Amino acid sequence: MNILLTGGSGMVGQNIIHSHHFKDCNLYSPSSEELDLLNKDSINQFLKNNKIDFIIHAAGIVGGIKVNIKYPVKTLYENLLMGFNLIIEAKNFGIKNFLNIGSSCMYPRGFKHSIREENLLSGFLEPTNEGFAIAKISTAKLCEYISNEEKSFLYKTVISCNLFGRFDTFDKENSHLVPAAIIKVYEASQKQNPVNIWGNGKARREFMYAEDLVDFIKYAVENFSKMPQYLNVGRGSDHTVFEYYKLIAEIIDYAPKFEFDLSKPEGMERKLLDVSRMESFGWRNISPIPEGLRKTYGFYLDKYT
Repeated sequence: MNILLTGGSGMVGQNIIHSHHFKDCNLYSPSSEELDLLNKDSINQFLKNNKIDFIIHAAGIVGGIKVNIKYPVKTLYENLLMGFNLIIEAKNFGIKNFLNIGSSCMYPRGFKHSIREENLLSGFLEPTNEGFAIAKISTAKLCEYISNEEKSFLYKTVISCNLFGRFDTFDKENSHLVPAAIIKVYEASQKQNPVNIWGNGKARREFMYAEDLVDFIKYAVENFSKMPQYLNVGRGSDHTVFEYYKLIAEIIDYAPKFEFDLSKPEGMERKLLDVSRMESFGWRNISPIPEGLRKTYGFYLDKYT
């Protein structure tokens, strides 16, 4: 099978490329110079030159709360344009299978209970990632419309919980929660300093190790006709931001004083996925959080220290 993977330089893409799961496939993972998703002509030329059977769309402009707040135009416009360009060109070339990688940011804010797939578009979005969410929702809906109009086209969306793992972005300015916490705790441990946490630390987040998502993607590719149009993928349980910081501090073997900056945004109070549909689909292979954190910390030490 010839598979086109977009976003090969990102965390999900890198984990797919380095996984043993796709060794039996002919995996194309072009750079943005080789395949510019913002340019329809570039996509058209790539698909003319390469026979593609299946597309995994993992490309995107991503970042933490700070990036989403600072660059809403880029986040909305480029994610939307990349998704729409690729989907329409894939359809024009008759590519029947398209797996769109979505995010739990697509769901409305304010849920106290776990979020089901049918809750999409049922309320207001979280303002701190609204642009990203709108782009991801629009891309997912375009996939749905194509599948509804022409049943032979299987264009489906997996809605993943928050991810962490090897090849994550370790950058104080642009990181998500886990890599940011690893950087903060590690650097504090080197100077015996306190650790600053945005907000009160009580917001709850569901995280999954990125290699587990890769395992799911391989399962989905092999069972694509049976996969629902929308499918949550996660662990179905969450922890507070403060609990993640404490777990990371234990792994680093540092017992810092934690300081909470209440002037900083926290994002959604809770974002927990209902994974009953995922389990009915037949997949459940999730690593324990501490195990994934240890591997991620090891990656950080090897690459950044």
